[in-house]
Amino acid sequence: MANLVIVESPAKASTIKGYLGNGYKVIASKGHVRDLPKSSLGVDIENNFQPHYINIRGKGELINELKKEAKNADKVYLATDPDREGEAISWHLATALGISDKSSCRVTFNEITKDAIKSAMKKPRAIDLNLVDAQQTRRIVDRIVGYKISPFLWKNVKGRLSAGRVQSVATRLIAERESEIKSFKPTEYYVIEAEFSIDGKDKFAAKYYCPKTKKYHVDSKADAEKVLSDLSGGIFMVTAVKNTQKIKMPAPPFTTSTMQQEASKRLGFSAQKIMKIAQELYEGINLGIDGGHQGLITYMRTDSLRISSAAQNAALSFIKSEYGNEFLPKTTRQYKTKQGAQDAHEAIRPSNINIIPKNIKKHLSSDQYKLYKLIWDRFTASQMASAVINSSVIEITSGKHVFKAFCDTVKFKGYMTLYDVDADAERSEGYGVFLPELNEKQILKCTDIKNEQHFTEPPPRYTEASLIKCLEENGIGRPSTYAPIITTIVSRNYVRFEGKTLVTTPLGEVTTKIMMDSFPEIVDYEFTASMETKLDEIENGKASMIHVLTEFYDSFKTELEKAEKSTSHADKSSLVEESEYKCEVCHSNMVYTNGKYGRFLACSNYPECKNTKAIDRNGAPIQKEKKEQKKADFKCPECGGDIFIRNGKYGDFYACSNYPECKFTKPITKDLGVACPKCGGKIVVRVGKTSNLYSCENYPECDFSSWDMPTDKKCPDCGSMLFYKKTRKSLVCKKKGCQYTEPFEIKKNDE
Repeated sequence: MANLVIVESPAKASTIKGYLGNGYKVIASKGHVRDLPKSSLGVDIENNFQPHYINIRGKGELINELKKEAKNADKVYLATDPDREGEAISWHLATALGISDKSSCRVTFNEITKDAIKSAMKKPRAIDLNLVDAQQTRRIVDRIVGYKISPFLWKNVKGRLSAGRVQSVATRLIAERESEIKSFKPTEYYVIEAEFSIDGKDKFAAKYYCPKTKKYHVDSKADAEKVLSDLSGGIFMVTAVKNTQKIKMPAPPFTTSTMQQEASKRLGFSAQKIMKIAQELYEGINLGIDGGHQGLITYMRTDSLRISSAAQNAALSFIKSEYGNEFLPKTTRQYKTKQGAQDAHEAIRPSNINIIPKNIKKHLSSDQYKLYKLIWDRFTASQMASAVINSSVIEITSGKHVFKAFCDTVKFKGYMTLYDVDADAERSEGYGVFLPELNEKQILKCTDIKNEQHFTEPPPRYTEASLIKCLEENGIGRPSTYAPIITTIVSRNYVRFEGKTLVTTPLGEVTTKIMMDSFPEIVDYEFTASMETKLDEIENGKASMIHVLTEFYDSFKTELEKAEKSTSHADKSSLVEESEYKCEVCHSNMVYTNGKYGRFLACSNYPECKNTKAIDRNGAPIQKEKKEQKKADFKCPECGGDIFIRNGKYGDFYACSNYPECKFTKPITKDLGVACPKCGGKIVVRVGKTSNLYSCENYPECDFSSWDMPTDKKCPDCGSMLFYKKTRKSLVCKKKGCQYTEPFEIKKNDE
């Protein structure tokens, strides 16, 4: 009998099986196997918040299979992901399979490599109930908030709404930013830029610097004109030349948050897509016969910047061999993890730095390659020498007025050979701009002065990247929750995408206002952040699950009772989201609405007009391409109208162009060349989208029909017709009592 290892996903199972060999059987649970019921609260609040877990619908057969395998195994190991949710999945599996949570059944690893897996299997431990309790607390709090507040929203806003603890806070952030943008009043300012040269050669630009405000602009048109008047006919002299060297340090390796931010900005991926691809890279990719299945990155849900000494030494060795000694840092780099981070896992890095992205590109999808390269470049650069930048600042004075010109040039690229996180920002600030060699007291010729009017701009709308950064800075959510938060608020129609930015919908604005009026603590930033801290304390054994839940519920219950006594209702008319599009059927305005399968456009004249349109991510209607209709070479026998070929569920058919007045239709069939066993007529085939229907040409007088293909072959046992069964790739006799079958395969060309 073999040892049994249970993981979450089939891809992970495939990779681990290759490392463990024949003495182990690896099976995937395909995520959670137990959860709270959907039909009820599932939490006994009066009995110390006891949760009532049930087997997830559709998982019964899998659980029975796992029980059977566990019963026959010498030892069962639970190797789910190394975080709170992974620990909870293992705990649920142990409960379902009758395994004691105190037994040494739990194995964890930060990377799916041969060495890491074999090392983990030598050190199994008991399930960490503190981690399980932290995850249970989050689940119970979110369930109570969702199931208690949602009915309140149904009554006061509209039906089918769903409330979420962290999702409501994220929606509030976006709603408040939208409110800031709407109330923003721009103010004007003026930027003065001069062009200088030395004897008409070596032209360069410099910006006016206001010594009073310490800004590179003036605040009014009058001030700008006064500066231009003072400068008219003035002498411009170089009064300072400052040349310095700047040491530029590399960015640290990725955490979940920074990976999502950078991949969103650089690759244009959504947070959900980033995490999906990262999961694939972590669980393992087949690198061909020589490489086999390999886990390419370490665990991708982390807020730590810690790197193992083995990984760091491997990186330094690689850098030395590939780039040379000058690219090694003077001292080994150590990055400080921010305060409040869980620090349970290493930073995100390649599991093996010697697996260079370009060498495995052919084995990866385009998106997998892009994300793996980003992670590999960022980590490798984080261990390299600093860049050395020559920085020059030139001050040019005319009377009391000062202009400044900047130039940064790279002396030594260092880590920038691979990765420069600030490149775009530096280019916009004059990075690499040409400056001639100048000396103090040198007189310059001013060849042009520009005075441009500008206006201050409102704060930008959140993108996925900037929202994730804001959530992290405010302590809202954890690495594993950032992507689901955004996915949830978009799917619930509280927020929508406008290009790459996030905008609250009318429903989101109304719901946020109701939540802030009735449940201020739930949508309070500090409360949400403090709950994350309390969950961390439960994980570390510094707080109890019951105490945290009791403290939360006592306060929440008071707010709920107060809210239920209020009589405030949302203005339903404000929930109608107008669009710029017209209904092509009745020419009324179309409005955005939300249905079972997401947001779509519907005619405002409903129910008189029931026209709807699917929309893309930005709310624009998706135009369906009209297929060119094929015209038949005969007229309708009933009304004389034109006949066209249509596509139907059961194949192509002829239909009259005067439908619905004339309902003439006729299926398009092909002669199979086989005689009907009932009446001797021809058997015809009607080609459908998924399968073919074979019937007698004399239908309905002859009712012969079959989904299996009739043939001209006879059964050697009973003499009946043999049918070709595609699923079995064989000829079978369908006469009752006869079980004759023989292997047979029809080539595509023949069929």
